Amino acid sequence: MIDSYLKPDYVFEASWEVCNKRSGIYTVLATKAMTLVQQFQDKIIYIGPELYQPFPEKKSFVCDNSLFPEWQVYCKSNGIPIRIGHWDVIGNPIVVLVDFSGLVPSKNDILKSFWEDYKVDSISGQWDYLEPVIFGYAAGKIIEYFFALYITSSEKVITHFNDWLTGAGLLYIKKQVPQAGTVFTVHDTVVGRAMAANGEYIYDNFENIDAVSKAQTLGVISKHSLEKQSAQIADCFTTVSNITAKECSYFLGRDIDVLTPNGFEDDFVPKGDDYKQKRAIARQKLTQVAEALLGYKLATNTMFLANSGRYEFKNKGTDVLLDALNILNQTSELEQDLVAFVMIPASIYGPRIDLKNKLEKGSTEVLENSFLTHGLNEIGCDLILDKIQKTHLQNRQSDKIKLIFIPSFLNGDDGIFNLTYYDLLIGMDMTAFPSYYE
Repeated sequence: MIDSYLKPDYVFEASWEVCNKRSGIYTVLATKAMTLVQQFQDKIIYIGPELYQPFPEKKSFVCDNSLFPEWQVYCKSNGIPIRIGHWDVIGNPIVVLVDFSGLVPSKNDILKSFWEDYKVDSISGQWDYLEPVIFGYAAGKIIEYFFALYITSSEKVITHFNDWLTGAGLLYIKKQVPQAGTVFTVHDTVVGRAMAANGEYIYDNFENIDAVSKAQTLGVISKHSLEKQSAQIADCFTTVSNITAKECSYFLGRDIDVLTPNGFEDDFVPKGDDYKQKRAIARQKLTQVAEALLGYKLATNTMFLANSGRYEFKNKGTDVLLDALNILNQTSELEQDLVAFVMIPASIYGPRIDLKNKLEKGSTEVLENSFLTHGLNEIGCDLILDKIQKTHLQNRQSDKIKLIFIPSFLNGDDGIFNLTYYDLLIGMDMTAFPSYYE
């Protein structure tokens, strides 16, 4: 428990991944929610972006207009509509989704203010930089509005910002609401991740890397600049591993204050008979889809392997995994067949109609592509499919290794599996997560 003198009256935690399943940070935030709610009840408030997409995954957001109605009205009247409700995860914390689209026309003024106040270099930033900057700025402003409506001079407030994507919010709060404490957590550094994605080894050579020069070379100078200023100015600076702590020290010019290793509550894992039932459902679905896609029955002792994560081909070790599967496929030592499911979301236009029809009608139609479950928008230049061709994996019945690429978010309504990621994961026999970065 937190000492009552030190315990804040309110905690705001902002992240691009709040109600937005884009990376492992989503899992970290969602599964620690229960602990925070136990500590702070309705005084812990998550803040995430209101995003509009052609095929949005379920946001696990349950709207509740009875929460802070004055805040909602005040934000909307100032050009930043918000929706308030609960995150449908264990603990059901209060969450605010921020519609920052109305601030886009003012982006130049926003970027100018960060240059004048903090010398954040936004000149080369593209939309993947501008969008989170505007969201962070909007998150800072709605916290400022909350202060104006509800916070007394004697109350203590902590604002927690995750990664450079919300750094603009921290910088805004630091200037406009200085009475609020600020925490900045780096889950990975911009320069470190960019170097790893570029195939550069960094871990034995920190002291010889000029972070600014490297950021310019790799085209991430704006992100690095925002990240560095956020780290420098935060009241408390944290990261999630010892190796990232070293990166922070060398690349961001500040030692961390606290190491906060990633962890999660395991309450979302079913127990007892519920576990057995869900595992059976998942295995049945995995088998059904695999057999429909491959065009033949799987051996009863076939093992299922899962790999998942962001589509970072080298950082997440997808290239290494596919090479390893190819090597395994050529060995005579495997006694069982193995189907590897690579569950990495990509740009899709929906489920494959031929596969969906085959699943629904139970036909014996042979499908042309036995690797892919959903339609890719840029199938001709997909790195995973290209690697499959280069490794000569063919998904023949005689092969010990079969591979299935699932490029859809598994939200329970993807059109093929119609199970959530965790409900499908429970049917696997093993997982493999080779990672270049860390």
